[in-house]
Amino acid sequence: MPAFSRLVRFLAKDGRTYYGDAILPAGVSDIAKTTRARVIKGDIFGKHDVTEQVADVRLLLAPLAREDVKTVRCLGLNYEQHAKESGMPLPKYPVLFYKPVTSLAGPFDNVPVAAPAQEVEGLDYECELVAVIGKEAKDVPESKALDYVLGYAVGDDISHREWQLKRGGGQWSLGKGFDGWAPFGPAIVSANLIKDPQALRITTKVNGQVVQDSSTKDMIFGVAKTISFLSQGTTLLPGDLIFTGTPQGVGSGRKPPLWLRDGDLVEVALEGVGTCVNKVEHIKSRPKL
Repeated sequence: MPAFSRLVRFLAKDGRTYYGDAILPAGVSDIAKTTRARVIKGDIFGKHDVTEQVADVRLLLAPLAREDVKTVRCLGLNYEQHAKESGMPLPKYPVLFYKPVTSLAGPFDNVPVAAPAQEVEGLDYECELVAVIGKEAKDVPESKALDYVLGYAVGDDISHREWQLKRGGGQWSLGKGFDGWAPFGPAIVSANLIKDPQALRITTKVNGQVVQDSSTKDMIFGVAKTISFLSQGTTLLPGDLIFTGTPQGVGSGRKPPLWLRDGDLVEVALEGVGTCVNKVEHIKSRPKL
């Protein structure tokens, strides 16, 4: 099991980037508000030590460096009430899709919206519990599946419904895989601290207004069942991320739809972990030479 409790990756005030174990101020539970961390030395997925060296945090980054992430798996329609608001039958098996590692971003990064995604409305938010695999897993029984979890974060599966459902040729990844469309963090909380990932409040705010407010107990396929299922005949590697689906309240499920616009501020939060705060930013087209 990891030596850390709350893994953060951060730019320190000394200008260097570290992995660290967040030191929370008294009375604070949201790791996004951490200002200091004990520096971690070694392999996050192997032998590592939480040192006595304390560094001041300038900026929290994505809690895993891109080179430490192997695969980003995601589940669709994995909350019962979300499936109902989508007008879809409850799935008999987990609905799996993938995001590229280039979609990953930090807990305070802007969400860049490239020109193709500006052509038509449809930009949406999805708060999600993110499970991080800590050791190699294959053919794992559900009863042992949580033993393979390094920890948990919160993420936002940013999606463009037009590109996802109408322009993607039947595949969802095109509408979900743009650069920076999977911010996550603000930390990875050790599975030692979160014993039951199916008992956590999960929320989204857009410009300060609550738009999603649910519990991970509404998952159709819980974390243990998901890991067991995905590991059958397929090896899960340390550093694999699993975005486990979103609850009801997404913009596309509202009447009229609530689409994200340039400048909107999106906050996704998970109990026991904290908050990612990301601003939507339309990228201006580069002039043609």
